[in-house]
Amino acid sequence: MRMRHQLATAVAVLAVSGAAISPALATSPRTSSADDTFLRTAHRNNLAEIATAKDAGKNATTSCVKRVAKVLVRDHMKMDDEVKKLADKLRASLPGSPTDEQKKQLAALRAKAHTKAYDAAWLKAQAAGHEKTLDLIDHELKYGHDEKVRHLAKKLRPTVVMHLGLVHGGTCHDSHNDHKAAAGNGS
Repeated sequence: MRMRHQLATAVAVLAVSGAAISPALATSPRTSSADDTFLRTAHRNNLAEIATAKDAGKNATTSCVKRVAKVLVRDHMKMDDEVKKLADKLRASLPGSPTDEQKKQLAALRAKAHTKAYDAAWLKAQAAGHEKTLDLIDHELKYGHDEKVRHLAKKLRPTVVMHLGLVHGGTCHDSHNDHKAAAGNGS
């Protein structure tokens, strides 16, 4: 009986001291729910933006859309590298692909490939997507707890604002044109 009591006491001491912490607990995310949601959603949005922008590079009909798509690929790859690096540092898990809805949107776009309707649909989807991403960033800045995640959101915001300016209103706006080019006008 005395031996069982000593063994139970030893187990309790180890548990209280932290020596018996399981590896699963030691690697759990240290981010808040809002911070974790931001990282996961930002990553998924980046994956979707990269895929749709690469697709536009192949399937758009206007040079303006192709130029904007090239900018989006470059910038979203850089932004996603930063999201992944921070998520890894914070041990936050990230999804492996865009959402099913984002995949459906890309499939619907591809059905219009090499038409003016493709360009118009792509621009409209980009405007809506970047508005949602801006809302996500602003939500993180207001409600996020982790200073590193909030700093990243603040750092990414100007790029997303710039992207929104390139596709605002479903119209292609790029620095290579002195005028605003509507989708499908051949500019």
